[in-house]
Amino acid sequence: MTALILNLSPTIELTDEQFFQLCQNNRDLRLERTAEGELIIMPPTGWESGNRNSRLTQRLGNWTDADGTGLAFDSSTGFKLPNGANRSPDASWVSRERLEALNPDPAKFLPLAPDFAVELRSASDSLKTVQQKMQEYIENGVRLGWLIDPQNQQVEIYRPGQEVEVLQSPTSLSGEDVLPGFVLDITQILS
Repeated sequence: MTALILNLSPTIELTDEQFFQLCQNNRDLRLERTAEGELIIMPPTGWESGNRNSRLTQRLGNWTDADGTGLAFDSSTGFKLPNGANRSPDASWVSRERLEALNPDPAKFLPLAPDFAVELRSASDSLKTVQQKMQEYIENGVRLGWLIDPQNQQVEIYRPGQEVEVLQSPTSLSGEDVLPGFVLDITQILS
């Protein structure tokens, strides 16, 4: 099953609060909104993708707890990007410094792009669509992004102002200067 895209514009223009309430009223659905106002309804993943995402989120969370300089988020967290899109990366991280400076409402979507974002391609995801989402993250302030693609046994690394780096069957990934000291053993996630 692939994602459904509803083009609401110009018939319906949801405010940020209306979109938030729509998500709250439909908690069983995974919803995102593009910068153009399209509503994306994403299907649940299969158990294999769910297990991979669980491992990814667990490892990022464990590192975050030990490091203490930021907060990690799972795929249920909404981010309001500067371009107006509402996105939910499969895993993400934001520095405490940025969060404290903003002091956002913890019950609402975070009104910023995360410092670090990961998308884990599931069997139903179009590679091109996930690549476009990764590019959108970078254009909106994400400092490091990983597109993990088990189908092709590769990882695409996104950085501002640089070409996408493609790694074929890597065994580990570095958090570089965004997540200093974070090294993800990716063998169980890719296999």
